[in-house]
Amino acid sequence: MTILHKRKYEFLLIALLLHLFIAVLLYDLDFYANIIWPANMFILGICSIGIFSGKSTLHLIVKNILLALVIFLPISIIFFKPTELLMQIINITHIAFYSFIFIEVLKYLLKPSYINSDIVSASACGYLLLIEIGIFSMQAIYYATQNPFKGIDTTSFTTIYLDIVYFCSITVTSIGFGDITPANHFAKLATSILGIAGQFYSVVLVGIMISKYTSNVPSKKE
Repeated sequence: MTILHKRKYEFLLIALLLHLFIAVLLYDLDFYANIIWPANMFILGICSIGIFSGKSTLHLIVKNILLALVIFLPISIIFFKPTELLMQIINITHIAFYSFIFIEVLKYLLKPSYINSDIVSASACGYLLLIEIGIFSMQAIYYATQNPFKGIDTTSFTTIYLDIVYFCSITVTSIGFGDITPANHFAKLATSILGIAGQFYSVVLVGIMISKYTSNVPSKKE
């Protein structure tokens, strides 16, 4: 617990990177969906413990409920057919879970007037959390509307998810290769919001970093 609290943002950053991109090392997508994804969520839950240390009882209760849902709902796919209703419940719980952590990270970034390794790690965590929120928002749109995206591999729910991970990553980073594109107004507007949010986060983050740095630079008089 001491280590998790001391290095909480480093652990959270590693867990987010594993959750988003570990599939690049795997060929068996069924193994990824049934074993790796639930394991990643468990690791992410453990690594997020330090973020909520010292928080109110209500914070801890909400975090624990959301954590239990994001761990056990993906496991239910092993035993039940991944219906649209089940996938939407998974999407909503994941959006709530990542948004909950994202808010705590933003609070931390705005609080201190200095830059250290925790600030750098927390800023990277915020960027990845924004991508995570975008992923499950886009996936919710995918299962709620007809043909919202062109270019997505619809072989299984796993390939859909991985393609949306890719799409949201290149949208937030403003790369936009164009191989996957939004095809209805829900997806188009959501993509626009995600792109704006990514740029806004980057601009605000740079401003925060500069202000924290300059506040610690001694003036000529000093």
